Amino acid sequence: MTAESYIFIGGASRGVGREIANYLTGENQKVKAMLRSDQSRADLEGMGIKVVMGDGLNVASVEQAMLGEPIHAVISTIGGLPKDGERADYLGNKNLIDAAVKAGVKKFILVSSIGSGNSVVALPPQALETLKPVLIEKEKAEQYLIESGLIYTIIRPGGLKSEPATGNGVLTEDPRVAGTIHRADVAQLVCRCLESDAANNKVLSALDRNMMYGQAEFEEFSLT
Repeated sequence: MTAESYIFIGGASRGVGREIANYLTGENQKVKAMLRSDQSRADLEGMGIKVVMGDGLNVASVEQAMLGEPIHAVISTIGGLPKDGERADYLGNKNLIDAAVKAGVKKFILVSSIGSGNSVVALPPQALETLKPVLIEKEKAEQYLIESGLIYTIIRPGGLKSEPATGNGVLTEDPRVAGTIHRADVAQLVCRCLESDAANNKVLSALDRNMMYGQAEFEEFSLT
């Protein structure tokens, strides 16, 4: 990564995206964040982050947000509450992926969710029924990224909690495991994947090794 290139975050205003922004600035990385509203702009700028305004659902504004400084990698945690009935889980990420391809970005990390794709087997039927509309969108985003030609890492966290990092976050290629993990631990794993060639073109579940459901044996994925 060159000194003048940036890591671009979509979804940095809250949740895992905010934790990733915290972690990267703590590591003195150059970060550019796209925000849809001004609400957390001052906070992020106070951390030394270059903030650009843009809406993930608007192709032109996403492309505009990525212009300017060279971008080494994109991290997207876009998703969540529908805006005008339209979720950003697929469309917002599709727009980011397309813009990243246009901008010549090297690597794209997508934060998805356990229950998406082949990890559907990890969730009980009741949870699947509740989350189905979201998981369908997330799976479409994952597939779009895989087919984009970008170097990708897809990280599917388990149930998310907001407490401080435990340091017990682990990654696995085993799609059958489920559990919970703190958002700050997801952020650390995401940021470690940025610099890891081992994580290139992988789909990984993220859990806290001490907060597993039904303690199944599984193989940890090594980033080294």
